[in-house]
Amino acid sequence: MKNDQFDTETLKHIRSRLDTIYSIAKKNYNDNPELMDTIEGLAQVALMFANIKLQEVTDLEETKSPQGYILAKLSNSYSRMTEYEKHKVKDFPKWEL
Repeated sequence: MKNDQFDTETLKHIRSRLDTIYSIAKKNYNDNPELMDTIEGLAQVALMFANIKLQEVTDLEETKSPQGYILAKLSNSYSRMTEYEKHKVKDFPKWEL
């Protein structure tokens, strides 16, 4: 086993928490679709990173080419957040002293 900053049990705990975040966002999608979709996507990206790290720590290579998956999921969340930011600036009321 490699000398690493992560241990198997902690990575499994992280993965479990991320899975819970993902599930809550998925379950509550109708409350705020754009926000929940963004949270869901970011949780999936983080979950993939945790899975890859767990595979590295345990010297198992199960996931092939996770980079494309991560980029696709991250792209959706990034687009939603940049659109939100654009609308936020436009909607800001003008005022003068």
